[in-house]
Amino acid sequence: MGKKLPAITPELSQFIKEQKIFFVGTAAEEGQVNVSPKGMDSLRVLGPNKIIWLNLTGSGNETAAHLLKNNRMTIMFCAFEGKPLILRLYGTSKIYHTRDSEFKNNINLFPKIAGARQIIEMQVDLVQTSCGYAVPFMDFKEERSTLKSWAEKQGTERIENYWKEKNTKSIDGFKTNII
Repeated sequence: MGKKLPAITPELSQFIKEQKIFFVGTAAEEGQVNVSPKGMDSLRVLGPNKIIWLNLTGSGNETAAHLLKNNRMTIMFCAFEGKPLILRLYGTSKIYHTRDSEFKNNINLFPKIAGARQIIEMQVDLVQTSCGYAVPFMDFKEERSTLKSWAEKQGTERIENYWKEKNTKSIDGFKTNII
């Protein structure tokens, strides 16, 4: 059934590439635990123990706030099509904002998406697979265009104002360093 691995295998890297959604889990030492669904073409496997993902503008910025307090993160993928599988990546992460050289050096690994606000780099310490036998089959219809359309309509200045208004603190009041 489940296995623990020290790194992402080529087969698991291909599985990750094929997924339409992944889930990110973070928590500070206190306050709320956060689990966020992520979609679009926003994750890259850079090596057997390194991934990056593009964090887009959202209603909150919990992941950023948590990583500044506690850099542990879990990413989970579920096979909704084909062979059953749940894949979890455990590790520590760094967050890069649009002003950081690491953001600028890696942004071209992703398609241009309006509202890109951070790149998260994860050093993967443990890879775990489990059966996924109870995960339902679900057919992928299409990506939602709502976030992309909204961000494009806002433009850079209005997005940055939105960050100042909605993304500078977590729901627990922790700073995100977005601005």
